Amino acid sequence: MSVEVSARSYWIGYQTILIKEITRILRIWAQTLIPPVITMSLYFVIFGAIIGRRVGEMGGLPYMEFIVPGLIMLSVITNSYGNITSSFFGAKFGKHVEELLVSPLPPWIILAGYVSGAVFRALAVGLLVWLVAAFFAGFHMHNLLVTISILLLTSIVFALAGFINAIYARKFDDISIIPTFVLQPLTYLGGVFFSVSLLPGIAQQIALINPIVYMVNAFRYGLLGVSDIPLWIAYAITLGFASLLFFICLTLIERGVGLRS
Repeated sequence: MSVEVSARSYWIGYQTILIKEITRILRIWAQTLIPPVITMSLYFVIFGAIIGRRVGEMGGLPYMEFIVPGLIMLSVITNSYGNITSSFFGAKFGKHVEELLVSPLPPWIILAGYVSGAVFRALAVGLLVWLVAAFFAGFHMHNLLVTISILLLTSIVFALAGFINAIYARKFDDISIIPTFVLQPLTYLGGVFFSVSLLPGIAQQIALINPIVYMVNAFRYGLLGVSDIPLWIAYAITLGFASLLFFICLTLIERGVGLRS
């Protein structure tokens, strides 16, 4: 097979997986896009409008504005992770994944297709939440490049993490364990509602172990120009996790872990 034919077949395979994922997301939009927007709207009302009046300022910003990047990032993280776990595990459960495994597509193409679908949903939900945030706190943009790049990298990181969860899951209950007992606590303790600089010494050091802290702060810098973390460290951590998880996912697919009976 020539390089040109091989590249074309890979592109067609990638497009097929991505289109299938996007079609699934849009077909059940009432389940994939609307609930996160409603949830984030309630956060803005309760934490921003009601509690925010008592908090006043945080990080030199009105509390309502301060929590906007965190809530957008919260929606991106949960939806990128949740989309790929449900979609890929569904393919395993329905035996559709076997068709991919016997196809001439390399593992990285299969992975790229599912991850791209998760990123699409994460960015779509993030955009909708951003529009809701603009209604409550106005529109802010400090650095467009940082905003878009960290949003993409974060959604890729958690899509890859969700892919690993889907590979090891044996039943539908297994895909909710990590989001409930690991992802949700890390997200809420990741600087979404507070500045890490407010924590006392030991608590601040513990908080810095949480990778979500770096992602939220980098995104907050992109939107508002403030961050508790140096930007280069945030990018280094995020890129490091993306590279590591990508390597793990490829290795699991190549070995057929959780995919071949």
